[in-house]
Amino acid sequence: MFGLELDRLSKQYPGHLAVDDVSLSIPHGQFVCFLGPSGCGKTTLMRMIAGLEEPTSGTISLNGRDITQEPPNVRKFGMVFQSLALFPHLSVGENIAFSLRLQGRDARVRRERVAELLKLVRLPGFEKRAISELSGGQRQRVAIARALAQEPQEYLLDEPFSALDAKLREEMQAELRQLQAELKITTILVTHDQREAMTLADSIVVMGDGRIQQQGAPADIYRAPANRFVANFVGLSNLLSVEVLDHQTVQLGARVLKVASVADPRTAGQAMLSIRPENVRLADPATGLEDDNVIAGRVTSVRDMGSNLEVILECDGGRLLTVVHARDWRGAGAGDVAHIWLPQDYCRVLAA
Repeated sequence: MFGLELDRLSKQYPGHLAVDDVSLSIPHGQFVCFLGPSGCGKTTLMRMIAGLEEPTSGTISLNGRDITQEPPNVRKFGMVFQSLALFPHLSVGENIAFSLRLQGRDARVRRERVAELLKLVRLPGFEKRAISELSGGQRQRVAIARALAQEPQEYLLDEPFSALDAKLREEMQAELRQLQAELKITTILVTHDQREAMTLADSIVVMGDGRIQQQGAPADIYRAPANRFVANFVGLSNLLSVEVLDHQTVQLGARVLKVASVADPRTAGQAMLSIRPENVRLADPATGLEDDNVIAGRVTSVRDMGSNLEVILECDGGRLLTVVHARDWRGAGAGDVAHIWLPQDYCRVLAA
């Protein structure tokens, strides 16, 4: 199979297993985000792919060729790090041409390639500029251009936007996605920013405790989290303690609720019901609890967000957050009882 293949990859440090038996296939031309909290193993995994860390066990293959023992310079992977690592004593053009000079390319080829890449990252005519003269966003583009100079087979980025302000970060994210789509280079981005991953990725690899917790399209990760870790880390999720009765019903306190199919046979007995705040609906005050999936909750707080209200309720099983459009809110306050509808299709059951 063509593309990047990781087979049972592990990295053991003294007293710490950083990456634990990871297997992963990344097709050619895909944009993949390794997403997870600090210390989850995502950077170590990328460094093994780059050849900067030697795996304790497992193999890395590219287009069917085992590259596990190949040094970084042979792999020809373009890399951009959080620190950018630009050479302050070299001009913009010299930074971009650095790898080409090491490869022995002649001066004319280097000049042409630098001009081509600067145009690509929207910095034409910046060849002679000093790095110190550039803004944060311009330095980011130079780092991207330098990584592209050697025409990499894979493009690896380790939290490259974390030092930028919010507006510039969003601009650079959009530019990177457009550039990747144009060049069709397999790209791996390491990030702890779920919004960044959801915006950029074709596929997200959610990591926790050195393992892959879930892999899939951003929408699938968000709408159908595989476990409690993913539900908690990717977006906001309500998690209520329930007891599984059968493949499509659970008990929440005294109420029996219908849920999306309980597909995992290991999810039996005590479990967690997961539902996103935007999928929790207000029920009509005239609606009784005899209606399917309507529960009662006592309002503990109401936060006005402008067009929406965030309402927190206490109900059987735990705390429930719902996002309500301002025009739909009926003015209940702290201490009042409200009836809430949990649509069956959005109720997912996760192992406790």
